[in-house]
Amino acid sequence: MTPNPYIVGAALCGIAVLLAGVLAIYKARKEGKQPLLKRIGTMNLILIITFVSMLAFVVKMIQLFEEYGTIPDTLVTCFFAVCGGECGIMGWIKTAKERNRDRKWEIQDRQELSTHSQSEEMTND
Repeated sequence: MTPNPYIVGAALCGIAVLLAGVLAIYKARKEGKQPLLKRIGTMNLILIITFVSMLAFVVKMIQLFEEYGTIPDTLVTCFFAVCGGECGIMGWIKTAKERNRDRKWEIQDRQELSTHSQSEEMTND
């Protein structure tokens, strides 16, 4: 039986990602930085888990299709709906955080501008 090229490709991609992670950890330790797992954010970790689960799901669905000639459509629809919803919610959270950060910076800029203009008026008088 010949190996499925899709599964071989997915396995090679997984090995490449694993090796890249190991090299990044080695490089961080050599430079005295924190390890990658300590620097990575929660959202990035969720995105990585989502990607890996999607990859595993697609590989399994390909195996099922080759064996039975069909896949469970409802399961596929629900799986991708959940993944899409999760990524959409994370995008919404990220946008809200950036909007709040921009508002804080705008308020700081206004305060600095007003104090700067007041100090200029004092020096001009």
